[in-house]
Amino acid sequence: MAVAETVQHFLEHHSVEYGLVSHPHTGSSHETAEATHVSEDHIAKAVLVKDTAGYAMVVVPASNWVEIEHLRKEFNRDFHLATEDELAKLFSDCEVGAVPPLGPAYGVETFLDQALTSLANVYFEAGDHEQLVHTTGDDFRALLGGVRHGYYSHSD
Repeated sequence: MAVAETVQHFLEHHSVEYGLVSHPHTGSSHETAEATHVSEDHIAKAVLVKDTAGYAMVVVPASNWVEIEHLRKEFNRDFHLATEDELAKLFSDCEVGAVPPLGPAYGVETFLDQALTSLANVYFEAGDHEQLVHTTGDDFRALLGGVRHGYYSHSD
């Protein structure tokens, strides 16, 4: 599979130059980092949460875990993780588990972890389990312009 159509259109619409890093099929962000020799804290991953108001995407470093309790308190919302079936419906042009961290491209409310805002280079899922998109940190932040920033995760 190539770059998800929605992602490709979003990158082109924002005139973002990007590269693709191909790798053997992987099943987790950790495996992807090992296969590509990219540090996990430079890979942005998407975690989808939901509540009665709808879905939200939390974009965090692949090395980190989303702090759901913190999200609940900060936004006064009863967030829970979305299911794989819900992911498949919302991101129909992506393989399950390979959701790109570009909520605005899919019309999903997005929260960006502060840990990703100072990186010179950012990598993220292209929509499959065999390619990462590589952009500059500035371009990545531009793609997520207008989303809320905060401290939404922790590392092990």
